[in-house]
Amino acid sequence: MTPPAPPRPARFAGLDGLRAVAVALVIVYHLFPGWVFAGGFVGVDVFFVISGFLITTLLLGERERTGRIALGAFWTRRARRLLPALALVVTVCASAAWLVGGDVLARVGAQVLGAATFGYNWISLAEGSSYFASSAPELLRNLWSLAVEEQFYVVWPLLLPLVLLLPWRSARVGLALVAAAASAWWMAHLVTVDGAVTRAYFGTDSHAFGILIGVALAFAMQRVLHDPPAWMQRQPWRVGAAAAGSGALAGIVWVATVPATDSAATFPGALGAASVLTAVAIAAGVWPGSKFGRGIDAAPLRWIGDRSYGLYLWHWPLVVLLASGAAPGAGVPVEAGFAALILTAALSEASYRLVETPVRRLGFRGAVRRLGTSLTGGPVRRLGALAAVTCAVLVLGGTTAAIAGAPAATTAQSAVQAGIDALRAQEAAPAATPEPEQPPAPAPSPTPVQGAEITAVGDSVMLASAPALMERFPGIHVDASVSRSMYAAPGILEQLESTGQLRRYVVVALGTNGPIERSTLHRLREILGPERILILVTAHAPRDWVPGVNEELTTFARVTGVGLADWSGAVAPHPDLLAGDGIHPGDAGGRVFAETVAGAVDAAEARRAASAQK
Repeated sequence: MTPPAPPRPARFAGLDGLRAVAVALVIVYHLFPGWVFAGGFVGVDVFFVISGFLITTLLLGERERTGRIALGAFWTRRARRLLPALALVVTVCASAAWLVGGDVLARVGAQVLGAATFGYNWISLAEGSSYFASSAPELLRNLWSLAVEEQFYVVWPLLLPLVLLLPWRSARVGLALVAAAASAWWMAHLVTVDGAVTRAYFGTDSHAFGILIGVALAFAMQRVLHDPPAWMQRQPWRVGAAAAGSGALAGIVWVATVPATDSAATFPGALGAASVLTAVAIAAGVWPGSKFGRGIDAAPLRWIGDRSYGLYLWHWPLVVLLASGAAPGAGVPVEAGFAALILTAALSEASYRLVETPVRRLGFRGAVRRLGTSLTGGPVRRLGALAAVTCAVLVLGGTTAAIAGAPAATTAQSAVQAGIDALRAQEAAPAATPEPEQPPAPAPSPTPVQGAEITAVGDSVMLASAPALMERFPGIHVDASVSRSMYAAPGILEQLESTGQLRRYVVVALGTNGPIERSTLHRLREILGPERILILVTAHAPRDWVPGVNEELTTFARVTGVGLADWSGAVAPHPDLLAGDGIHPGDAGGRVFAETVAGAVDAAEARRAASAQK
């Protein structure tokens, strides 16, 4: 009789250290977005590879020892590991959002539903959410990645027996790698062809390649993990594995410093690179005799790795609450980032010791029985148990209140949607009088500029201000869209020129979503030519590049003589006129935007007339 395979080790060397690195990258990216890890979100893909490797290895080990996979026991273990901390974070943070109120409450009901059903990513996509949008700071947005992993935990144990029908380990590895390549290709297609970055990033189908790379690694190392061949334990191989692991770890950190782009270079380029490097680091960590795994499992990193799940869950809703709607790409005050970091560490430790560990060791029923015993125990134990029950009742009540009072959209989304509706209504209404194909000849003296003489090109700030612009300048042509930057301006103006929609005055407000270059501004003047007048609008947003944008716009206007509408200066003393994100104007703010543009147009018309009289 063949003796049963020895049990797998309780821990694989290096995984705790890699978890620590992964969660650190994500936390720094979210809490301190202007710092070095501009691509720190790749830490999520590090987690994906670890999950694919670890879960597959555990399932394979169970099948080798018992001849079967006990699905019920597997899912129970996963539930014990994941649900206690998740329920705690969701209820506590939803209750806190109810107390804070405002934009952080938006769509809380759908978010709680997504957390409860393991379908957060798909529910978020169905509602049109964007991971990279700062106008919609979802309280529980980080749960999208947990949903992807939970879907993997449900589906993969059902599919694994079918994959094991393949008689060769190389065929299993190849199948997993082909599936990973297909997932990465699908992400690239969604990004490059459809322009659907959030769909590509959130989709389980398009973002499964990291998990599948981990699965392939588990298949490849299935035998050597508990019975390594002699050659693997020779000194040159051990040294080589340690060197490869160190290089892979350095590569992951480097990838995390590369800023994201809305292209296949990041999706899946950077994500795939981080995934492959993680697989190399895992292999180096579990390599027999390698010092790499033991090295990165040093005590501080192991402490972080043990609590990485809680750290990941807590950090995002805390920074949203503390920074009043922070989101990737938007500014997070440094003090809010540090406060969120301290609270994240404290709450993760409390959750790990008081909630996660008891349930993992005793099970759900055992933990409830222990609580019941404490209620009938000594005064100290009874007081602690009563406090726990009271807190549970309060956060459940707070969560219910949050769901009941949650608005369907943030104030910024509502402002932008009002602009979209106004533009659609204008397009649907019949024109009162036909617009001339050519702008009227300019008079030698200042004349009131009519809306029919103005083309306005902008981002979501102009979109939110569109109703006020159309009221101030009836007949104005507004071409505004969400997430535009100044780099898109030349192409937009060329398109408008080709369709005869470029009028005598051209207002450009595209400084909110990224830095600008002097060459782009010169290109705008070239496209407009000497017969048209350019008006540039300064930006106002809690983003680190905005001061540089406004300085560049102001300098360019002074040197070249183009018009400047100082929206930033006009709205800065009146933050109450902006939505909760501090960027998009409401009704009153939109009127300030329109009047600021009107003042710049009038000033430019006066300069034009004065020049014509010379």
